[in-house]
Amino acid sequence: MGRIFKNLVPYWKSVIMILVLLVLQAFCDLSLPQYTSDIIDVGIQNKGVGHVMPEAVTENEYNLAQLFMTDSEKTIWQESYDSDNGIYRCNVKSEKKLSSYDDELVLPLIINNQMADEEKQKLLAMSQAGMLSDEMVSQIREKAEETVDTMGSTLVKSMGIAYAVKQDTNAGIDMDALQTKYLLGSGAKMIAMALLVALTTVLVGLVASRVAAGIGRDLRGSVYKNVMNFSNAEMDKFSTASLITRTTNDIQQVQLVTVLMLRMVLYAPILGVGGIFKVMQTGAGMEWIIALAVLIIIGIVMVLMVVAMPKFKLMQKLVDNVNLVSREILTGLSVIRAFGREKKEEERFDDANKALTKTMLFTNRVMTFMMPLMTFIMYGINVLIIWVAAHKIDSGSMQVGAMTAFITYAMQIVMSFLMLTMMSIMLPRAAVSANRIDEVLNEKSSIRDPENPERLEEHKGVVSFNHVSFRYPNADADVLSDIDFVAKPGETTAIVGSTGCGKSTLINLIPRLYDATQGSVLVDGHDVKNITMEDLRSEIGYVPQKGVLFSGTIASNLRYGKYDATDAQIEEAASIAQATEFIDSKSAKYDSPIAQGGTNVSGGQKQRLSIARAIAKDPKIYIFDDSFSALDLKTDAALRKALSSKVKDSTVIIVAQRISTILHADQILVMDEGRIVGKGTHGELMNSCDVYQQIARSQMSAKELGEEA
Repeated sequence: MGRIFKNLVPYWKSVIMILVLLVLQAFCDLSLPQYTSDIIDVGIQNKGVGHVMPEAVTENEYNLAQLFMTDSEKTIWQESYDSDNGIYRCNVKSEKKLSSYDDELVLPLIINNQMADEEKQKLLAMSQAGMLSDEMVSQIREKAEETVDTMGSTLVKSMGIAYAVKQDTNAGIDMDALQTKYLLGSGAKMIAMALLVALTTVLVGLVASRVAAGIGRDLRGSVYKNVMNFSNAEMDKFSTASLITRTTNDIQQVQLVTVLMLRMVLYAPILGVGGIFKVMQTGAGMEWIIALAVLIIIGIVMVLMVVAMPKFKLMQKLVDNVNLVSREILTGLSVIRAFGREKKEEERFDDANKALTKTMLFTNRVMTFMMPLMTFIMYGINVLIIWVAAHKIDSGSMQVGAMTAFITYAMQIVMSFLMLTMMSIMLPRAAVSANRIDEVLNEKSSIRDPENPERLEEHKGVVSFNHVSFRYPNADADVLSDIDFVAKPGETTAIVGSTGCGKSTLINLIPRLYDATQGSVLVDGHDVKNITMEDLRSEIGYVPQKGVLFSGTIASNLRYGKYDATDAQIEEAASIAQATEFIDSKSAKYDSPIAQGGTNVSGGQKQRLSIARAIAKDPKIYIFDDSFSALDLKTDAALRKALSSKVKDSTVIIVAQRISTILHADQILVMDEGRIVGKGTHGELMNSCDVYQQIARSQMSAKELGEEA
């Protein structure tokens, strides 16, 4: 999880913007239930009147209302109204003040509302005559207080508002118009809030998607850059199939979860905390219901995650396996068909696919329990809230609108936790994917440029092996032992030996595809470990054992080692490599397309183009790793003859299986089980090296070898 959050650091400005938008969205979402509550309680039940102080009262009622007020209450009452032709109109507009006056004036106004008109007129006359004593008023208030104390606060306020409605009506206010105005005003505010929620939702989705896409781009770039620096040792550690899965599927998982995390995980606590604050403001006393629901939800999620988490870790490995099998089948399709192994390969793919399907089905089935359980909890909460609230409404301590708002707030709080639980399905898999990506990013190449590199002052191409030994990582024995020779410019050094004797491994040490474990490999007197790889590899023209071409054109492939090579240079390279004949036969010639992997050319053509690519680079060191194996003897001879004049000032190292290819080499190294068992020219080795003699005689006749007169 830490890695997922680290990815967000470069996008902190966007994250802050998302947080601001989510706070705004939560504010609007949490405001809507209160408007719904007000529409029910104030707009419908109380005809649009929200406070106990009337908008307007008649002069007679203005005086009657003060009969049961204390001196401080009278002061508030008198300061709150202005006379207007016999009608007193309220001059207080502050909602905060009106709400505080509700609590202070509700008792005398309820007393006034409950008393008969004749009795109130009688008391008013007594007050004007000075006959209504403070003691009599106190007795009336005390008696009313005893009654009010038995009622809920909501019922008390409703009684006060009933007084305000009655007085507004008596004062000539159109209550229908007042109610309509209130409902339309509240509805307009709700629509504005809803539109604002929609706008913030779209903006959050847009910004979150851009951030996630940027993270995906950055991760792919970082993984690609790091993998490009891997030596063969690291490539052996991570399979190609696994690296492809990590670069595609794993990064997609992280990208998807990043969007949902910015959209839901950040929003859930904001909405949840805001909902709890709103619930506490209602004073309904039912917070325990929400706490109970949250505890049950957390318990269910914990149980499901304990069951499913191990399978999430296994899932990505199974995806690797499906990818591996798929690549092998697609790459070796012709071989599979030739050997009639279609059925077996189908079974192998089916086994890999079924293993992944079985694991995914298990995790999905476990997680499918979540939604019905959450739905059951939500509806159970609704029933419990309504059952508890019904008793509170009956006792007068809660209104219907307040219950509606409480249900909505409760659902918002539960939904916020539900968002987190939904994310809990995806976060474990994304966490596994993030760790797999981290493994690639944290894997540092064992072959790196030196801190203080040496510069190649002379560019002659002398290659020296000084008692070199090599062992593959985690291997028990050396693959190469005490390799010692010098390959000089203007000479051809050939390496022969049985399959698996270490020929390709030896030449892989020159361009530092691997590093020698003992001894040193020198180029122009410098240890290759002390030269930058860019400088070292710029000296080398390498033709691999298996010809590799890239999608593009013939010309783009020939310029692969030297992007600024002229047309004349690539044509010369193609001519030396004996590739001109089949290139000229194509309608587009050098602009002819090459498919991915060079699948639209034959093995021999691919090999010749690979050789031409190395020649076009015009390096000081040529390395041919059994690069003539797909050529017929005639083409092989013509190519070597044309090549000899081109490379007369360069060092040529050839790994070969055919003795005919290296008969005229200046130096032949004979390898057997990782050691050099013979060194010299063809003639010298035929006299001194048994291994070379066996190889030569197995391929050529005695006459061809010059052993017969």
